[in-house]
Amino acid sequence: MKKKIIEQELNFKAVRSGGAGGQHVNKVSSKVVLSWNCQKSVGITEEEKVLLLERLKNRINKDGILILETDTTRSQVKNKELVINKLFDLIAKSLKVDKVRKETKVPKSVINKRKETKVKMSLKKALRKRVL
Repeated sequence: MKKKIIEQELNFKAVRSGGAGGQHVNKVSSKVVLSWNCQKSVGITEEEKVLLLERLKNRINKDGILILETDTTRSQVKNKELVINKLFDLIAKSLKVDKVRKETKVPKSVINKRKETKVKMSLKKALRKRVL
């Protein structure tokens, strides 16, 4: 993954942010919408594209465009930085290959200990009964 190339491929759009606010909120476009075409991107390899399309299939539309948006702060510049960081975190998280879980066998000592405690508990409960 080449961040510099991907940053050049990004498209930004400033939109008016929703929610509560004063008179100023109706005039300022502080929400930033980022769109990135990951299918046509040159910043990632073909294997990475396959991984991204598979793992982010619910976030990527049918044209292969990933859309992210942020309206956390009141500053458009800060929101732009935040949405870029959000994109790279999302890419890094989805490209991370999980370790294969290696199944382990339960040790015999653990099995024997469990059986011994079962025998002790049953003996303890048997001793509580009334003798006829």
